[in-house]
Amino acid sequence: MSFFITFEGGEGCGKSTQARLLYKRLKKMSVPALLIHEPGVTALGKRVTSLLKWSQDIKISPLAELFLFNVSRSQLVTEVIKPNLEKETNIICDRYSDSTTAYQGYGRGLDLSDVKRVNSIAMQGVVPDLTILLDVPIEKGLERKKKVRTDRFQTQSRAFHQRVRNGFLKLAEAEIKRWLVIDATKSKEAIARIIWERVNKLIKK
Repeated sequence: MSFFITFEGGEGCGKSTQARLLYKRLKKMSVPALLIHEPGVTALGKRVTSLLKWSQDIKISPLAELFLFNVSRSQLVTEVIKPNLEKETNIICDRYSDSTTAYQGYGRGLDLSDVKRVNSIAMQGVVPDLTILLDVPIEKGLERKKKVRTDRFQTQSRAFHQRVRNGFLKLAEAEIKRWLVIDATKSKEAIARIIWERVNKLIKK
């Protein structure tokens, strides 16, 4: 039986690094695994990513963002996630529907019930077995991101990023069994150990 693990968090939390570390550890153990990210991966997802993150001359409303992320997600679930889970390949995904709830729901202020409904359609019943939230103060996270190319979301206001962080924490609090919340100011090695303790339990089940 395969499992589906998602990594979530605000800008600069280190989730992409930890997702890669977990993937490498599973592969080293010969555990079938696939590392993916949102948005992107599929041909359609890559086009959507270009619009959502790097468009300079196109205005995208919060509602349009919601639909665009879910266009990419629905294709990813259909083309990649479902087929691999059926083949008993374990999936590690860098961002999933919870990011949309945090960013477009809490961050942008869209109605949460509308966000949940649209997300649910795109997810097609595929819910993570474990969601890992790397929580970091927004100032520290944004400072870490200064070294990379700035996208549309990184340039949003401090208040926006604080709403996103608060949103993630509320989501985790509402589904304690699915979420693992980690202080992302810890060392990379310490975070990896905490993650592995939880994932190892999942493997044994």
